[in-house]
Amino acid sequence: MYIITLSGNLLLIIVVRINPKLQTPMYFFLGNLSFNDISYSSTIVPKILINTLSQDRSISLMGCAVQMFFHLALGVMECFLLAVMAFDRFVAICRPLHYNTIMNKKLCAGLVAGSWSMSILNSALHVALTFQLPYCKSHNINHFSCEMPPLFRLSCRDTLYNEIIMYISAAIIGSCALCLTLTSYIHIISTVLKIRSSRGRHKAFSTCASHLTVLALYYGTVICIYLRPRSTYSPNVDKSLSILYTVVTPMLNPIIYSIRNKDVKNTVKRTQTKNKVL
Repeated sequence: MYIITLSGNLLLIIVVRINPKLQTPMYFFLGNLSFNDISYSSTIVPKILINTLSQDRSISLMGCAVQMFFHLALGVMECFLLAVMAFDRFVAICRPLHYNTIMNKKLCAGLVAGSWSMSILNSALHVALTFQLPYCKSHNINHFSCEMPPLFRLSCRDTLYNEIIMYISAAIIGSCALCLTLTSYIHIISTVLKIRSSRGRHKAFSTCASHLTVLALYYGTVICIYLRPRSTYSPNVDKSLSILYTVVTPMLNPIIYSIRNKDVKNTVKRTQTKNKVL
């Protein structure tokens, strides 16, 4: 699954770079999503593979903090990028005549830069608060990676304050990104319903269904981990859910968002034909 994630997302990045026709806002965001998915999965999966094959399953305190920082930052960035991509599709479908004016290079760059800034600040806040806690119960993290909930269980101090901050930030970021995404798709579906061609409606709904499936999978697992009451905490359940949004979603994104796209497939076919000729 990790190899598929790397190859699928790298393929998309290369295709977008070599085809001038794909230098559009939609593919700009898709390229950023692919880069984010590679980085996001790479913060966790290589360490899991090493731990599986090696008897030494340790990680330094600094290594744990660095892993948590990038995992949180890239996870939040995923939410923002999915929301921005939904907004881009909303403008393209519902405001087609104004698309180039609205989705100009300055706005696209600003959306990505703003998303990175908020993701990094949010991650830095949580890492700083988490690693100020005293840890005395155990040195064994009952998880595949360094995440906040399992680390809270190792602290000998009450972590209610940290959990409240976690709930608030997750609720604000998640609700804002999810609301923007769902609002965009509601307008998209409303516009699609007005299309007279049944074939056109089916194609649009098929695309929306695929996107919403990924959104439901990603947001559902994240909400279950970061917004669930402490009384219902289950290490085994959390470990399984974390694999879904860390490994499965980054693997599915290039398939659902891009590999099925005709422009991407045509670029790959032309490149293969040129290579055969050479």
